Amino acid sequence: MNIIDVSIIIIYVVLTLGVGIWISKRASKGLDSYFLGGKSIKWYYLGLSNGSGMFDVSGTAWMVGILFLYGVKSFMFMWIWPIWNQIFIMIFLAAWIRRSNIMTGSEWILTRFGDGKAGRASHLIVAIFAIIASIGFIAYFFEGVGKFMTIILPWDLTLTMGNGVFLNSDQSYALIIIFLTTIYTIKGGMFSVVATEVLQYGIMVLAGLLVAGYAFIAVTDIEINNVLSTQWSNVLFGWELEGSWTGKYEAFNDLIDTQGYKMFGAFIGMSLFKGVFASIAGPTPSYDMQRILSTRSVKEAAYMSGFTNLVLFIPRYLLIGGIVILGLVFIAPEMAASSQLSLGDLEVILPKVINNHVPVGIKGLLLAGLLAAFMSTFSAFVNSGPAYIVNDIYKKYFKPTASNKHYIKASHIASFAIVIIGVFMGFFADSINSLTLWITSALYGGYVAANFLKWVWWRFNGWGYFWGMTAGLFIATLQFLLDQNKANFDMGTWLYDLAQIPAIYVFPIIFFVSLLGSFLGTFLTPATNMETLKKFYGNVRPWGWWKPVYKALKNEDDLFTKNTNFASDMLNCIIGIVWQSSMILLPIYFMIRDYPKTLIVLLVFAITSIILKFTWLDKVKKYKN
Repeated sequence: MNIIDVSIIIIYVVLTLGVGIWISKRASKGLDSYFLGGKSIKWYYLGLSNGSGMFDVSGTAWMVGILFLYGVKSFMFMWIWPIWNQIFIMIFLAAWIRRSNIMTGSEWILTRFGDGKAGRASHLIVAIFAIIASIGFIAYFFEGVGKFMTIILPWDLTLTMGNGVFLNSDQSYALIIIFLTTIYTIKGGMFSVVATEVLQYGIMVLAGLLVAGYAFIAVTDIEINNVLSTQWSNVLFGWELEGSWTGKYEAFNDLIDTQGYKMFGAFIGMSLFKGVFASIAGPTPSYDMQRILSTRSVKEAAYMSGFTNLVLFIPRYLLIGGIVILGLVFIAPEMAASSQLSLGDLEVILPKVINNHVPVGIKGLLLAGLLAAFMSTFSAFVNSGPAYIVNDIYKKYFKPTASNKHYIKASHIASFAIVIIGVFMGFFADSINSLTLWITSALYGGYVAANFLKWVWWRFNGWGYFWGMTAGLFIATLQFLLDQNKANFDMGTWLYDLAQIPAIYVFPIIFFVSLLGSFLGTFLTPATNMETLKKFYGNVRPWGWWKPVYKALKNEDDLFTKNTNFASDMLNCIIGIVWQSSMILLPIYFMIRDYPKTLIVLLVFAITSIILKFTWLDKVKKYKN
């Protein structure tokens, strides 16, 4: 690397650590200050922080790979997360969640099911889920940043012990970056996380713009058209995915056939099925929910969630589109000629492009930007996960009356513990893709059913929630173990056949097992106390099947009205999904120089923005707080 690039990276790291540690003094007032910033941070800072936290390097490397291989329609792969949840949160869930006025998603559960045995069981299972999810994401980041740094940086950091390798180079790089990020995150809590993430967002946007600009200058329209086919840029699809590669690039079609998405219609149908339920279920108990709970009011929670969508997708996909264009022209011929083309080759397109096809200066800024992407997302999880350990387990069940100083120290220890376990798990991950599919299709599959029901059905109780979540997590864990050990099963056995099923197709099994646990747990135990339900429903005002609770509240207050916004909320969500999709497609079409489609998508973006202004934003402005 050139000394200019190295200097840019060093300046970025020093600046981030300096800002994070300098602002950390504000986090010492108590748990509310440490984990939620004292609910004093302005919504646009939280929105930038939230967007920055979603701009992770592992996910970016994965998106570069799938856009490269599958073309424009690959944006639908994002539905397996599902990214729609940001739209559902923006339209109605942010307001529902923020009205609770508590600290964590687990604590929020007590407002729904009460503080009895059933409520505490559901409260505990959410805390356990949040901790498992944080550990899983840390493993995911560990795997991604290690691969990225090894290819970018020239130094071999392999550590040997005796005749064997103790740490390979990518593991050493990952440990160094994680250590630096952990320092300021643990020191400053939410204040340091938000401050550094706003700084990191600016660096990421600058890097994305520079890469997009360079790709426009360095690659001609003719070079792009020589590689891409009409089908690659076509967003429409049939039941079966037809490979878009021709001539010397035919090897990429063979790779598509091995990835389990050949039946693309079934894959999209599964993603739609999961996406709707997972989005209504709401954000998982992680950094996204922490941002909502950190806002100063219900109104600002909605503003923050909408702003997150606006600031995230266009700059992120300008960066992804620029990298993919450079990869298609400069790397695709070499990859297609390889005799052993694999999914792993797609995961290293990002670092290979930066290493070999980005000029001095831009390379340093881009590396600093992607390093910022990793550090911001990692720090968000390191801040959110320990909140559940300290506030929802340690404080509630073991040490309810300790001093703020004691709880802050406990938070530091919990943060270190989560990082260590996550890193340990990362050592045994096969690839970024395997962790992505486990988190999105299996782990979150166990979360969806119970959390969907908690909003919309009054009879659903704490035991139903507990057994629904437990059943889902149990099946998800079995799926993960099968996937990790599929190489050890004999071909032709039922275990081997089961292990070969792509994770997204296992989601319905996990969902229905979780749903069964939810219904059995609910109907075999008493309903939640009516006073608890009245307090929750009167405060949060969700739509759904709440008739007995509504009647009870109506008898006490004739002026009480129920939420009748289901139809308008769902219509806004559909419009919002189109709006969100246009922000992904716009930079992609722009970068591949397909200007007619760029103008069409820009028009869609403008129309949906205007509609949402009248149907959503004007309504949010009328919120009382």
